[in-house]
Amino acid sequence: MSEENKIIMKWVWRSVLGFVVIVLLISSFGTIDAGERGVHTRFSNVVGMKEPGLYVKIPFVDHIRKFNVKTQVVLYERENPLSAASRDLQDVQVATVVNYHLDPVEVGQIYSLYGREEVFEENVIRPAVRDTVKAIASQYTAEELVTKRPEFTDAVQTKLSERLSDNFVVIEQINITNFQFSESFTQAIEAKVTAEQNALAAKNKLEQVKYEKEQRITQAQGEAEAIRIQAQAITQQGGQAYVQLKAIEKWNGTVPGTMIPGASVPFINLK
Repeated sequence: MSEENKIIMKWVWRSVLGFVVIVLLISSFGTIDAGERGVHTRFSNVVGMKEPGLYVKIPFVDHIRKFNVKTQVVLYERENPLSAASRDLQDVQVATVVNYHLDPVEVGQIYSLYGREEVFEENVIRPAVRDTVKAIASQYTAEELVTKRPEFTDAVQTKLSERLSDNFVVIEQINITNFQFSESFTQAIEAKVTAEQNALAAKNKLEQVKYEKEQRITQAQGEAEAIRIQAQAITQQGGQAYVQLKAIEKWNGTVPGTMIPGASVPFINLK
C-alpha cells in the first residue's frame, strides 16, 4: 500500500472514530421537559426515574421512556357520547369531558404494566369512565339527570376518582356537557313542561281575579261604612246641623232673592 493510501486510510479511521465518539456523547445525554417524567430502563428493566432537567445514561444500554404528567383530556362529546340507561329505563346519551393527569411518582408502574401511555388510556382510563357514567346514570330517573346534573356530576367524579386512584391516575375535573334522550321522550318532556307552564299561568290569573275581587269588596265595604257613619251623624244631630253644614259648603257667596224667614244663612237648594 502506498504512503498516500496509508494517509487516506488513517484519516478515514479517525473520521469514523470521531463520528462514533460524537454519537456516543449525544446518546449519553438528554433532557426531560417540565410536565414530563422519565422512566429509566436498562435492558428493558426499570432501574429508576428521571426528573425534569438534564440526565446521563449509558449509550445503547439505557433508555429513557418519557411520560406526560400534565393535564390530559378524555372526550366523549356530542358526536361520540356515552350510552347509558336511566333508572326508569330511558336511553340517554351522555356527553362527558374528563380532565386527569398521571401520578408522577407512579409512571414507572404504568410503564411496567402497560408500556405506553396510549395503551394505558385505552385499556384503563376510558373503560373506567364508560362504566362509571353508566353505573351512576342508572341511579337517577331521566328527569333527575337533567334537574340534578350537578349532583350527578359530583357522584361520577367521586366514584371515578376512587376507582382510578389504584391505577395511578388523578381525576382533576369532570364536566357533563349534554344529555340527549330519545325523540319520543323529549317530546313527552316538552309536553309536560308546556302543561306545567299553562297551569302556572292559569293559577296566576286566578290569583289576580281573587285579588281584584277582594279589592272591590274592600272598597265597597269602605264606602258602606262611610255612608253608615254619615247617616249616624245626621241622626245623632237631628239632621239640622248637618244640613246647615252642607249648605255652607255649597254656598257661592251670593245672596239669593229668596230667604227663609228666621234663617241665619241664605237658603240654598241642595238638589
